Amino acid sequence: MVPLSNLFHNNVLIVAARPPPPPVPDFSVYSSFNQPPLFSSSKFSTCPLSPPLPSKTTAYKVGCWSSRFDTGGRIGRLGCGGGCGSVVMDSSPRKILKTSHHLRHVESMKILPSGAGNISRLNAVILGESLASEENDLVFPSEKFSGQALVSSPEKYLEMYKRSIEDPAGFWSDIASSEFYWKEKWGQQVFSENLDVRKGNIKIEWFKGGVTNICYNCLDKNVEAGLGDKIALYWEGNEPGCDGTLTYTQLLQKVCQLANYLKDIGVKKGDAVVIYLPMFMELPIAMLACARIGAVHSVVFAGFSAESLAQRIVDCKPKVVITCNAVKRGSKVIHLKDIVDAALIEAARNNVSVDVSLTYENHSAMNRESTNWKDGRDIWWQDVVPKYPTTCEVEWVDSEDPLFLLYTSGSTGKPKGVLHTTGGYMVYTATTFKYAFDYKPSDVYWCTADCGWITGHSYVTYGPLLNGASVVLYEGVPNYPDSGRCWDIVDKYKVTIFYTAPTLVRSLMRDGDEYVTRYSRKSLRVLGSVGEPINPSAWRWFFNVVGDSRCPISDTWWQTETGGFMITPLPGAWPQKPGSATFPFFGVQPVIVDEKGVEIEGECNGYLCVKSSWPGAFRTLYGDHERYETTYFKPFPGYYFSGDGCSRDKDGYHWLTGRVDDVINVSGHRIGTAEVESALVSHPQCAEAAVVGVEHEVKGQGIYAFVTLVDGVDYSEELRKSLILAVRSQIGAFAAPDKIHWAPGLPKTRSGKIMRRILRKIAARQLDELGDTSTLADPNVVEQLIELADR
Repeated sequence: MVPLSNLFHNNVLIVAARPPPPPVPDFSVYSSFNQPPLFSSSKFSTCPLSPPLPSKTTAYKVGCWSSRFDTGGRIGRLGCGGGCGSVVMDSSPRKILKTSHHLRHVESMKILPSGAGNISRLNAVILGESLASEENDLVFPSEKFSGQALVSSPEKYLEMYKRSIEDPAGFWSDIASSEFYWKEKWGQQVFSENLDVRKGNIKIEWFKGGVTNICYNCLDKNVEAGLGDKIALYWEGNEPGCDGTLTYTQLLQKVCQLANYLKDIGVKKGDAVVIYLPMFMELPIAMLACARIGAVHSVVFAGFSAESLAQRIVDCKPKVVITCNAVKRGSKVIHLKDIVDAALIEAARNNVSVDVSLTYENHSAMNRESTNWKDGRDIWWQDVVPKYPTTCEVEWVDSEDPLFLLYTSGSTGKPKGVLHTTGGYMVYTATTFKYAFDYKPSDVYWCTADCGWITGHSYVTYGPLLNGASVVLYEGVPNYPDSGRCWDIVDKYKVTIFYTAPTLVRSLMRDGDEYVTRYSRKSLRVLGSVGEPINPSAWRWFFNVVGDSRCPISDTWWQTETGGFMITPLPGAWPQKPGSATFPFFGVQPVIVDEKGVEIEGECNGYLCVKSSWPGAFRTLYGDHERYETTYFKPFPGYYFSGDGCSRDKDGYHWLTGRVDDVINVSGHRIGTAEVESALVSHPQCAEAAVVGVEHEVKGQGIYAFVTLVDGVDYSEELRKSLILAVRSQIGAFAAPDKIHWAPGLPKTRSGKIMRRILRKIAARQLDELGDTSTLADPNVVEQLIELADR
């Protein structure tokens, strides 16, 4: 960390640089407390210094422009001051925002970040001015972007964050009261919590006693506010040219029709409804209809196998399953109803029967006559739902009443039914969406996630609609009919905020820039990343190519269990480091602990935990509170344990290193798989990599890397050695992969999640234990990997 006051010599800005320095190094200075907050390399010019400076420095005087920044209690003003090229120091005292112990890892914003990784010099770019190269480890928001941002400076963030930690009840109560409708206000106590198993049962409650309805806040409230004619949903079908829209008024009417039908067949408050639909507009309609009548929806990704679906049906015992007969993903037809039928047979064997299977007819994939049918149980959506009234009374619910169940993938053992309640989740998802994407009413927002995952709940349906946003839904896959489909959709709907997974970024990166650059993408202003740590080279490609080096990236860290963003950049507020989730969201207190649960200060790495609750936190695992406590709260009593590893650099920036069970212990070295993967994909001929640990008779564990090459590059022993060398040079010899396994593709779910369970089995040659591969976007990848195992 470099205090700004140390960057001056005789009132001239000093920049450490590697000799010999370029005539005008690419450098920007960051102002923590004022707007405009930054100034760029184009404004610097070299100048002689007297007295002389240490030999390995280069100094620059500043041209005719002005900015202010913190120099440890005094203000430094760089500017024209009547004489071009002069530097004028303002010696007037400055009030510094005092921070106490709980702000120790965010107050570092007051000091110029000194870089990340092994880049020693200060080096940065400003949005829209130049590309972020491998040499750049800081990317600053432009003056224009920061000037209109909801959180426009670190000072503003620190002010809000400080209050959210020191007065969480007041902070969240103010937001909940002013931005949401409550039929009845909560009691005097805004929240209550116990995160320490030693003190009794784990309990988290927010706004208890408050009576509200999330569907009302998503739809009725927006219609009443005059947004009835605004587009709520843009729907893009699998086939180009197949599309549709719903305004907020139209969406409300369709939700009410389905809600009335569900009530008519006996679904009531507290009943479970399983939703197994593709990305049609009927999917968020079904979620909102359940929420309107107080039913608990459980969306299952329409790609899970019959066995996985049956597990979820048996666990939550729904009154109805909502599905469709079939869907086309790319050129492939998936017979969803056949999967549901098989799941219902399996559930019946476990003494769980479902009376109604409401089926949406998707005639573009399959007609009615070809659909398997069971009279008395199966009902066509189009035959019944449109007949119901377009108004439906709201079921007002307590803030702590259940909203939805979402099962984790459950790759082994019984799936975990994560239970989220209504009020806290509503307030938290809406607030995180608003600030993390710097949402404006004119924005058109597209998140590529499926509603079968938490991202689709929080940031396709609830978060955006609570803010009155226009949301794009896409039925198909990102590379159909070619790899330019995403950018075709961006241009078609003038998408301004684009939120996707690093896996998709790397996949599109592999296909080449031409699929991106043939489209305008000028509407984009904010990009987002979700699901796993994004490696710096993919971050830079996303920033440089997709965003034309002008769009900040909200690289978000959160989980199914957290309900919403936990650590995330706020666009416009502070400089970003490619690959870092940066700083905590309001109300979130992340801590890094060692194996004994002791908090580690400063620059460190360890286990990522959260101290104190936040409104969006899940309340239990359905039907298994003991497992909830054992999994998340017993490992480190007093904290929520995320299961993720995390590093914090000297500037306080957070770097997620992947799941703790993705940490490989090689000869006593704990190596995060994400770190090795990032080193591999920095190689110019590597498009994507996935790393797993395997048993090693000498080292305990060895590193096994699956590597996908850039199109047109052939497998070779030379390239294998070059990839290993890339890891050795970036991390160290101890992290060098023991095996490079060529991979034409990686086993991924449709949402882009890499199924590492399968990779571990292939690496260990336990091919008879591969398990369920039905959720993969391309199950054929597994066979290809097995064939290449010994190449």
